[in-house]
Amino acid sequence: MQNIQHEFQYDLLVIGGGSGGVRAARMAAQRGARVALVESGALGGTCVNVGCIPKKLYSYAAHYAEAFEEAHGYGWSMAEKPRLDWERLKANRATEISRLNGIYQNLLSNAGVTIIAGWAQLIDANTVQVNAQSYSANKLLIATGGTPMLPEISGKEFILSSDQIFDISPFPQRLLVVGGGYIACEFASIFNGLGAQVTQVYRGEQVLRGFDEDVRHFLANEVRKAGVDLRLNADVATIERQSDGLQITLKDGTNMTVDAVLYATGRVPKVSNLGLENAAIKQSSSGAIIVDQNYQSSAPSIYALGDVTARIQLTPVALGEAMQLVDHLFGDGSKKMDYELIPTAVFTHPNIATVGYSESDARAQFSKIRVYRSEFKALKHTLSGSTERTLMKLVVDDASDRVVGLHMVGADAGEIVQGFAVAMKAGATKALFDSTIGIHPTAAEEFVTMRVAVGE
Repeated sequence: MQNIQHEFQYDLLVIGGGSGGVRAARMAAQRGARVALVESGALGGTCVNVGCIPKKLYSYAAHYAEAFEEAHGYGWSMAEKPRLDWERLKANRATEISRLNGIYQNLLSNAGVTIIAGWAQLIDANTVQVNAQSYSANKLLIATGGTPMLPEISGKEFILSSDQIFDISPFPQRLLVVGGGYIACEFASIFNGLGAQVTQVYRGEQVLRGFDEDVRHFLANEVRKAGVDLRLNADVATIERQSDGLQITLKDGTNMTVDAVLYATGRVPKVSNLGLENAAIKQSSSGAIIVDQNYQSSAPSIYALGDVTARIQLTPVALGEAMQLVDHLFGDGSKKMDYELIPTAVFTHPNIATVGYSESDARAQFSKIRVYRSEFKALKHTLSGSTERTLMKLVVDDASDRVVGLHMVGADAGEIVQGFAVAMKAGATKALFDSTIGIHPTAAEEFVTMRVAVGE
């Protein structure tokens, strides 16, 4: 094992108990390093506490409402209309999150990591202060994640962030969601499914900037069909408290009254009050810590990974970065994080999953491409009565025949695309897709049965 020094209290001190921080601390301790982890909140970070996990649980809850309605087409009837017990859902979610917090605690403790509760501030490049006590380490890792960005508008005090929406009380019968990214779209779908009257406003021309154009337009059409009042090229001017709710005035002069306003207009690195200036750590214009290929900051003894570096803000990416960093600091340095073909999912209703290039990015990258596209009603909905449709799309580099982009909008898209991501990492060609026998009847088989290109 390399780089173990004993003039400090610890070999590695991690600031932040989210996915990346916990993984780095645990793996380093298992290699024999003396490790401490500082966290001011609940272990697990955004993903476990106010992100991926609770959001997916609420998405499941919303899908039950759809299932109850669709069951009629399959011969099922109910004596009375199902009713959501919002407080029970919140309590059950909180119980599960608490269980996960405990698992993280045990993983760290069993690995020998010292857990320090409190907010860490850098004193210098090897020292932090927590609750008026100093701790030193040969290497420091900053993995504090990100935090919601809220606008400076009249009525800001009435705004909820994505961190706060999980425990809103009472359930908002009328909800305004502001934003067009994946977080905004997910919560608009979730609360629409749970029974709220949802209006989503986005100042851009279409939601989900950065995703494939077909995916963006298809999803927008589907959520509108499902009941979300999606308004593009729109933004909020003011928010005022009235006797019957929150009075919203849009910049075009339109007014509406809602019970709650959720802003999901982006996240910024969580770096406030860390004392980065005390170690002369360089940051980007957004506040993100600038790091090299080994996650080393401008201060040689300080490293950073995950959302605080504002590169690819996904939990599995932070986990992969943590593994590479531990190998770099305490191993042979052979492990490298591969940022190519990272799959991702958006838990809107219907789901989105994608891996690789969008059509427009592929056209910029490759001299010639072929595009395969299929849109259909899933077998389930031939009897369910739902008008939901599914979109599947392949982007192929014509010169090599490699599938370089794969996109889906439809039920369980994440579950389907994960497997195809493995094939694409292995360099699968369109000919290989074509030679693969599909599983029938499934939606997934469409990816191996598309034969005619719709564009070049």
